[in-house]
Amino acid sequence: MSVSGPIRVALVDDQALFRAGIRMLVDSQPDLQVVAEAADGREALAAVRESRPDVVLMDIRMPVMDGLTATAELLRDEHPPRIVMLTTFDLDEAAARAIRQGASGFLLKDADPEFLLAAIRTVHAGSAVIAASATRDLFAHFAQAAPAPVPAAYGDLTEREREIFALAARGLSNAEIAAREFLSEATVKTHISRILTKLALRDRVQLVVFAFEHGLA
Repeated sequence: MSVSGPIRVALVDDQALFRAGIRMLVDSQPDLQVVAEAADGREALAAVRESRPDVVLMDIRMPVMDGLTATAELLRDEHPPRIVMLTTFDLDEAAARAIRQGASGFLLKDADPEFLLAAIRTVHAGSAVIAASATRDLFAHFAQAAPAPVPAAYGDLTEREREIFALAARGLSNAEIAAREFLSEATVKTHISRILTKLALRDRVQLVVFAFEHGLA
């Protein structure tokens, strides 16, 4: 990840016109820079590994190799970029699968330009690009029939951490959890950070996924 200088972005989409529009938008920002483009998943693997971007905007449906396959491949690399899926559907089963694999969320292709730019910055900063509540809606729609056994690590959570886990899994923000539990937002943030560490989860979106996969949501 870049410590200084602009956030490096890669665009992966089979529509050249769409890529050109996103490139112009991203490159118009002093803190963002497009460093690679690709028209399909196979091209994306080579382009991303060569240019080492911080954030990849990855279309889900493409010829040759789709975005899901390319995302799964890239996330197996030693230092993978943050990947945001681009989709035309609000409730997209493929987006749900990508998030389960480790993508940092999804964006609708017709999102407002300001939202897309904010999403790139948010993901680069280490947060998920979509609200946990949106992830919850997505997973509730495509829930797996049989939950997996709860991992032993969940038993390491304190009683208070389990309470906060349950609220976060329902998509509540730090502010909402703080108000409900009569805690400061800073305290909630500390608890969430400990929960993520104990469960080896990257962010709140992965927490929601974990809750759904193990029947804890």
